[in-house]
Amino acid sequence: RSALREPAQIEVELDRHWDRLHQGLSYYKPPSSSSAEKVKEKKDVAQPLKDFGLRISKLLSLDEQQSVQLLQCYLQEDYRGTRDSLKVVLKDERQSQALLLKIADYYYEERMCLLRCVLLLLTYFQDERHPYRAEYSDCVKKLEKDLVSKYQLQFESLFKAEAPTWETHGNLMTERQVSRWFLQCLREQSLLLEIIFLYYAYFEMNPSDLLNFTKMFKEQGFGLRQTNRHLVDKSMDALVDRIGYLSALILVEGMDIDFLHKCALEDCTDQHQFSSAPAVVKEMDQLLLTFGDIPHHAPVLLAWVLLRHTLRPDDTSPVIRRIGNTALQLGVFKYLSTMLKGLGVSGNNCTASTAKMCVYGLLSFVITSFEEESLQSSHLIDAACEVLSAPSLAEIFWELPNMGLGMILDSAVGMFPHKIGPLLQLLTALLSNKSTVKKVYNFLDKMSFYTQVYKHKSNDIISNDDETLWRRQAPKLLYPLGTGQTNLWMPQGVLGQVMSPGEQGYVVRWEFSYSSWTLFTCEVEMLLHVVSTADVLAHCARVKPILDLVHKIISTDWTVSDCLLPLTSRIYMLLQRLTSVINPPVDVIASCVNCLSVLAARMPGKVWSSLHHTGFLPFASNPLTSMAQCISAEGMKAGNYGNLLVQIEQPRGEYAVTIAFLRLITTLVKGQLGSTQNKGLIPCVLLVLKEMLPTYHKWRYNTYGVRERIGCLILELIHAILNLSPEGEDQGSAPSLQSLCIYSLANTEAGQAVVNIMGVGVDTIDVVLAAQPSSCGSEGPGQMLIQTVKLAFSVTNNVIRLKPPSDTVSPLEQALTQHGGHGNNLIVVLAKYIYHKHDPALPRLAIQLLKRLATVAPMSVYACLGSDAAAIRDAFLTRLQSKTEDMRIKVMILEFLTVAVETQPGLIELFLNLEVKDGNEGSKEFLLGEWSCLHVVLDLIDSKQQGKYWCPPLLHRAGLAFLLALWQDRRDSAISVLRTKERFWENLTTPLFGTLTPPSDTTEPCVLETCAFVMKIIGLEIYYVVSGSLEQSLKDGLQKFSNARRYEYWSQYVKSLVCHVAEMEEEGICYFTEAQMLISAWRMLLILSTNHVFYFLNSWSLFQLTTPTSAPCLRLGSMMATLLLILLKQWRRSSAPDILSPLSLILESVLQADQQLMERTKAKIFSALISVLQIQGLDGGDISQLPQLLLSVCETVKDEALALIDNMRHTSQLGDTVEDEDSMETDSPRGPQKDQRDGVCVLALHLAKELCRTDEDGEHWVSVMRKVPLLPSVLSAVELSLRMKRNLYFTEAALHLLLTLARTPQGAAAVAGAGVTQTICLPLLSVYEVSPNGTSQSFSRKSQDLACWPGVYRLCMSLMESLLKTLRYNFINEALDFVGVHQERILQCLNAVRTVQSLACLDEADHTVGFLLQLSSFCKEWQFHLPKLLRDVQVNLCYLCQTCTHLLHSKKMLHHYLQAKNGEALPPGPLPRTQRPTQTSTKEAAGGGEREEAEQKALLAVQCSLLKILSKTLATLQHFTPDCCQILLDQSMDLAEYSTLFVLSFTTPAFDPDVAPSFGTLLATINVSLSMLSEMEKKKEPILFVLLSNTNIEMINWCLPSRSLLMFTMENCFYVLISQAVRCLKDPSILPRDKQRLKQELSSELSTLLSSLFRHFRRGSPSSPASAILPSTQSKPPTPGSKASHEGQEPFIQLVQAFVRLVQR
Repeated sequence: RSALREPAQIEVELDRHWDRLHQGLSYYKPPSSSSAEKVKEKKDVAQPLKDFGLRISKLLSLDEQQSVQLLQCYLQEDYRGTRDSLKVVLKDERQSQALLLKIADYYYEERMCLLRCVLLLLTYFQDERHPYRAEYSDCVKKLEKDLVSKYQLQFESLFKAEAPTWETHGNLMTERQVSRWFLQCLREQSLLLEIIFLYYAYFEMNPSDLLNFTKMFKEQGFGLRQTNRHLVDKSMDALVDRIGYLSALILVEGMDIDFLHKCALEDCTDQHQFSSAPAVVKEMDQLLLTFGDIPHHAPVLLAWVLLRHTLRPDDTSPVIRRIGNTALQLGVFKYLSTMLKGLGVSGNNCTASTAKMCVYGLLSFVITSFEEESLQSSHLIDAACEVLSAPSLAEIFWELPNMGLGMILDSAVGMFPHKIGPLLQLLTALLSNKSTVKKVYNFLDKMSFYTQVYKHKSNDIISNDDETLWRRQAPKLLYPLGTGQTNLWMPQGVLGQVMSPGEQGYVVRWEFSYSSWTLFTCEVEMLLHVVSTADVLAHCARVKPILDLVHKIISTDWTVSDCLLPLTSRIYMLLQRLTSVINPPVDVIASCVNCLSVLAARMPGKVWSSLHHTGFLPFASNPLTSMAQCISAEGMKAGNYGNLLVQIEQPRGEYAVTIAFLRLITTLVKGQLGSTQNKGLIPCVLLVLKEMLPTYHKWRYNTYGVRERIGCLILELIHAILNLSPEGEDQGSAPSLQSLCIYSLANTEAGQAVVNIMGVGVDTIDVVLAAQPSSCGSEGPGQMLIQTVKLAFSVTNNVIRLKPPSDTVSPLEQALTQHGGHGNNLIVVLAKYIYHKHDPALPRLAIQLLKRLATVAPMSVYACLGSDAAAIRDAFLTRLQSKTEDMRIKVMILEFLTVAVETQPGLIELFLNLEVKDGNEGSKEFLLGEWSCLHVVLDLIDSKQQGKYWCPPLLHRAGLAFLLALWQDRRDSAISVLRTKERFWENLTTPLFGTLTPPSDTTEPCVLETCAFVMKIIGLEIYYVVSGSLEQSLKDGLQKFSNARRYEYWSQYVKSLVCHVAEMEEEGICYFTEAQMLISAWRMLLILSTNHVFYFLNSWSLFQLTTPTSAPCLRLGSMMATLLLILLKQWRRSSAPDILSPLSLILESVLQADQQLMERTKAKIFSALISVLQIQGLDGGDISQLPQLLLSVCETVKDEALALIDNMRHTSQLGDTVEDEDSMETDSPRGPQKDQRDGVCVLALHLAKELCRTDEDGEHWVSVMRKVPLLPSVLSAVELSLRMKRNLYFTEAALHLLLTLARTPQGAAAVAGAGVTQTICLPLLSVYEVSPNGTSQSFSRKSQDLACWPGVYRLCMSLMESLLKTLRYNFINEALDFVGVHQERILQCLNAVRTVQSLACLDEADHTVGFLLQLSSFCKEWQFHLPKLLRDVQVNLCYLCQTCTHLLHSKKMLHHYLQAKNGEALPPGPLPRTQRPTQTSTKEAAGGGEREEAEQKALLAVQCSLLKILSKTLATLQHFTPDCCQILLDQSMDLAEYSTLFVLSFTTPAFDPDVAPSFGTLLATINVSLSMLSEMEKKKEPILFVLLSNTNIEMINWCLPSRSLLMFTMENCFYVLISQAVRCLKDPSILPRDKQRLKQELSSELSTLLSSLFRHFRRGSPSSPASAILPSTQSKPPTPGSKASHEGQEPFIQLVQAFVRLVQR
C-alpha cells in the first residue's frame, strides 16, 4: 500500500519508532499540569488550536502536549475541510463538538494501529518468505526483553479501568461515548492478549509467569468479569469471547504441550520446565480445582491434566481425575472447534493458524494418552477437522498418519461406510495441496473393512460359537440397484468381526478390499433411485460429504478429475432430480453446483451442454431475436433454480444455492464459450440483472455478511461479461451477452442498483470496517463491501466506455451526473472516496471513474463538488504530495487532472490555483498559489528527484503527460508561470539526454512515453512561440541537444526501436503504442527543427531490414513515409541528400510484403519518389537506380491494372455497373481496388511517368517494357474504365504516362503499336454525351483542374496530337479514325467557345484545335477520307477565329460575360491568402479589393486562353489555304483544291453567329493583336506586379499572354489573309468589280496596319516584364512563311509590304 518498499527504508522507520512500539499503550500519558504549561509556552501553535487541544485532553484524559500533537496529526491526515473552514468550526460550538468526537475516534484508531504494528512484527519475524524478515527480526530482538510484562500491566489496567463519566471527562462524555470507550477498551484487551499469545508461541513461558497469568485471568473471569461488565451489550459479545479464547490459549501455550509430548516420546520428562517447579504445580492444582464454571476453562483443565499425567504417571490423585472430568463436562472438544471457528474466519490469519498449531499439539497428545472411548468422539472429529484445515498441519499429519490424530482417522475408518460422514469430513480437511490429494485418493481407493449394522442375523451367515466371527455363505450385492448398474459385490466366504452387539443390533466389520470410489458412485445412484421417497433426506446426508470431498479434490488437483468421472457425470442428473422435489435439499444442491463450477473452469463447453438439459438454469422458450424482447424477458423461464430462489431460499434467508449459482455462471462466462453458448446464458444473466441485482439488498438474511457477498458475486459476474473480448458478432441475430449487460445497466433499474452501491460513501465503509471484530481479517464484511464498491466502479466505467453512442442520455448517465441538492450527488460521493485509507484501490478506481465521467459527460465536475471543492482539492493534493502514498493513486490523480485540462476548465483552474501578481486585476502575470498541483508536478520532473523511491518512472511519466495536456490545450496562464520557473526547461529536457537501454523485451514502456511527451512539449513550444521570444534556457537546451549529437542518437534509437518492434511482432509485442507515440513525437520534433533533418536518413535505412508482416509495423512504416514526404517538401528549399538509393531499396521490400496491408505505405513511398525525382529534375543528373526502379514500378502498375480489370469485370457481373461516384457508403468493405487520387495504382503510374521523363533517350524503359507487359495491361484497363466510366483517377494517370511516352519516337511507336486507338477511340464515346441540338450545355463550367471525365477526353485529344506529331504518316489513319468517331463533339466544342468561356471549355477547345493543327498537315488524306468533315471543320474554325477576335477585342463584354456566370471561371490557383490575417478590420476592407483582383485575374486567364486558341486556329487555317509563295509564283496552280474560307466583306463583324467570317474578321484579328501588344508594353502591366507579389510562377506563366504569342498570331493572320486574298484575285468565278474592291480595301487597311507596326518596332520597346521569367507559352513549329525574330525589320513585314505593292499595281 505504501511507497516504502526498500528494506533499508523499513529498517530506518523501525529504528526511529521502536521505542514507541516497546512502550505500547503506555506511550499515551495522562494529563499533567507541567505538560499544560509547556503547551501554553509553545510559540509555533496558534492559540485556537491550543485551546482546542486542551478540550481534547480533557475528553480523552490524554497528556496536553500529546493532545495538541494528535490534533495536528488529525488535521494533516483525516480532516475533511480547508484551513479556512477550520477557523469557522473552532468558533462554532456544535461543529467543534462534532470535530472533538471525530478526533476521539481518530485517537482510538491510532492506539489500535500501534498494537497492530507489534502484532505484525511478531507475525512475520520468523517467516522466511517475508521480504522484511531480517528487519522485523532485529526489531523483535530489541522489544523482546520486557515486552510481555509491560503489556500485561497495560492489560490489567485496562480491565480494571473505571469508566469515564461526564463529571471527570466533560459533558461530551455521554452514554454513547462511554459505550464507545468501553468497546475500545475491549478491543485493546483483545489485541494485547493476541500479542502475548503470539509472543509465547515463539518464546518459552516460566512456570511462575503461568501462575501469574492464571491468577490474573481467573480474577478477570477470562474476560467475563470486566470491571465495567454492566456496559457490555450484545454487539460486544464476540469481543468478550475473543478475550476468553485468547486467555485460554495463552495458558495452554504456556504449559508447552508440544515439548511435553516430545519429552514423553523420548522418555525424558524431567527436561520439561514444570518438572522442576513442584511448588507452582501444587498451587496450580489448587487454583484449577476452583475452575469449571465457564467454558473457557475447559482446554486449560485438559492441558493441565495431560501435564500432570505425563510428568507423574504413577500419581493418580483424585485431583487430576476431578479436573479431567470437569474438562469433559464442559465439552472441551466442542469448545475447541467453536473457538477455532471464532478466532479466524480466514485461513491466512496468523493468530488463527498459531492457535490451530497449539490445539493440534494438545489433541494429538490427548488422543495418544487417553482411551478414545473416554473422549467425546463426534465433537473430537469436528475439532480435528477445524485444526487440520490449516494447510501446514495437513502435511504434518500425512508424515505420521498413525500417530496422534491419525488414531481418530482409524476409528472413523472403523465405522465406514455405516457412518460415511466422519471419515469424509476428516479427509476433506486433510486435502491441502496436490501431494495430499494423491494420498487421500489412494487411501479411499484401497479400503479393507466394510462395516455394517444388522438388527438380526440373516440366513446366509454362519457364525462361531461366541458370535464374535461371522462368515458369508453366498456372495451379495450391497446395493439394491437394477442390473447393469455400477455395484459392489461382497464375495462368498468373507469373514466379519462382530463389534459390540449394542442396542442398534450387531455391528459387523467385514474384511474384504474394495474401492470407496465405487461405493460413492453406488451411493449417488441410490440417491437417484430414492429421490421421490421418504428416505431421500437420510440419503442426502450420506451423499453431501461425498460431493464436498469431490469438490475439494478437483479444486485442489484437477488431474484426478478423470478418475472421478463416474461421480462427476452423475451430478447433472442429481441436480435435475433433486431440484424438482417438493422440498429440495438445498445444501446438497449447493454442493452439486459448487462441483460444477470447478469443472466449468476447465471444460466450460462440456459443463454447459450437459447443464443445459437439466432444466436447472433459466432458459428461453422462444428464440431470442431483439434487445427489446430480451429486456422484457418475454418467453423466459426461471428454471428450477429460479423457483428454488423464490420459494425456498428467500423465505428461509439462507442462500447457499444462489452463491453457488452466481459462481457457476461467472465461471461459464469467463470460460470464453462460443457466441451461441453465450446467447444461451442470456436468460441466466437476465435473471441476475432483473430479479437479483435491483432487489437483493431487500431480501431476508439470517447471517451477517451474506448480503455483501451476494452483491459482490453479482458484480463479479457483470464485470466478467464486460471484460469479454468482443467477438465478431453475427449481425442481425440476438444481442450478445455484453450488449445486453450494457443496455440493462444503462437503461433499467439494474443500473440504479449499481449507482446505489457506488453511493455507499466513504463514511459508511469506515463504520463497517470499524465494527469488524478481527484484528486484521481480509475476508470480513468490510472488505467484502469495499470489493463490491470497487467492482461497481469498474462496471460503471466499462459500461460508459462500451456503450454505443446515442443522442439521448441514458438513465445511468443521468443518475451519475445529476446535480442533487444537499450534496447528495454522486460526483461528490466519488470524489470523497479520496479520504478512504484502508484499501488504496478504492480511491484509485473512484478517480478512474471520475476521469471517465469528466471525459464523456456534458457537465462541470467543479459545479457538482460545490462547497466541498476546495477541501477535496486539498485532499487530492495531500495524497499526491505524500512521499509514502501508493504510487498508483498518484498516477491516477495526475491522469484525472490531465483529462480535466481539456474537459473541465473550472476544475483545472481550482487545481492550478494561480494567483495574479501585484493583485491588480489588469495585470497578466501569475504566481503559483499554495495549493497548486503544479508544485507537485515540478517536483516530479526535477532531475534531482529521479530514481528516488517516491518518484518512480510511471509517476514521472504521468507528470509530463499533465504538462503536455497544458501545452496542447494552450493554458497560457499556467504555461507562462512554468516557462519562467528556473531550471524548468533543463529539468524537462533531462530525459532526452539520458541513454536508454537498447530496445528489448524488458524496455519500460513508460520511459519511451516520457521521452515522447518531452519532445511533444518542446515541439509545441517551438511551434506556438515566435522564434525570437523563446526562453533563453530552452534555446540553450536545444543548442546543447544539437551539440551533444542527440539528433543522431535519437535517430539511431528510433531506428533500432522500429526494427525491434518489427522483429518482436511475431511474438506479439507489449509496448507497441508507446513505441508508436515516441516515433510520432520524434517525427514532430524533426519537422519543427528541420535543419537537423539529415540524421533522419540513418533511421530510414531501417526499412531495408524489415519485410513487415503485421498491421502495427505497417503503421510505423506509414508514419515514417509521411515524415519523409514532409521533409522532402522542406528539402526543396535546401539541397537534398542522395536519397534515391535507400528509397528504391525500401520500395523493393515494400513491394514484396503483403498487398492488402501495404496499400498506404506503398502510396507514400511512391509519392516520396515522385518528389525526389522532381527535386533532382531541377538539377538534372544521372540516376543509377533507374533500371531497377522502373522495373519495380512497372511490375506494380501491371499488377494493379490487372487487378483493376478483374475487379471491374466482377462488379459488372454483379450488375451494379452504374456506381455512384460520390457513394456515401463508408462502411462498405473497401475492395482492394477503389479508385483514389492517392491510391497506389495512380501514384505508381505518375511515378512511372516521372521515371520515363527522366530517361529521355529511352534506353532503360524500352528494355523494361519488353520484360513487363505494361502497356497491354494498362491499355486494357483504360479501355474497360472508359467503357464503364469508372476509375477516373486511374484513367487520367494512365493517359499522362502514355502522353509522356508519346513524346519520343520510340515511345510513340510503342504506344501506337500496343493498340492505343482501339483502346481509346470508341470507348471514349461513353465519357461524354453529345447534345442533340448542338447546344453547348454539355460543356461543364467546373473548375478545370479537378479530375473529371471531360479532362480525360482532353487528355486523349492531347495523346492523339502527340502521337500524330511524333509518328506523322505512320499514324494518320488512326488519327482520321479518331476524328471521324468524335466529329460531333469536336464541332460542338469549336462552337461552344462563343457561349461558354469557362476555362474547362476553353481548354478543351485549345486541345481540339491543337489536334486539328497536327491533322491539318495531312489535308490531302483528310480530303480523301472525310471531305464533308474537313469542310465543316474549316467553316467552324473560321467562326472560331471570329469569336475569339471578338471576345478579345471587347474586354468589357468579356468581363460582363464572366460576371454573369458568377465567377465560375475564377482561376484554379490558390487565391491570395496571407498566412494569418492580423486584424479582422483590414480583412473586411480587403474583401472588396480581393474580389476585384480575382476578377481581374480571371479575365486575364480567359484572355490568354482565347489568344492561344486563336493562334492555333490561324495556324491550322494556314494549312487549309494555298501556300503564299506557290500561289504568287506558280501560275498553273489548281485553285479548286482550296476552298474559299472568308467572305469578301471588310467591315468589323458583329458578335453574331449568323454573320459569316470575312476578310474583315482577319483584319480585326490583326488589329486586336496589335493593340494588345502595344497595350502590354505601354502600361507595363501594373496588374502583373500584383500578380507577381501574390502568386506562384506557374500561375503567371498560365495567365499572361506573351509577346511572342501575339507576334505568332499576327504572323499567321497576315499569312492567311494574303493567301486568301491572292486566291480570290485569281479565282475566275469572282467578279472583277469585287476583285477591285478587294484590292482597294486591302491596300488601305494593310498600309495603315503596317505604319502602326513600324511605329511599334521603332519604339524599340522593352520586352514584356514577364518574358524574363517566362518561357514562351508554347513552342510552335516555325511555319513556312515566318521566322519569329525581334529585329526591327521582321521578315513577315517584308512579305506584307511586297503584297501591298502587288495589290497597288
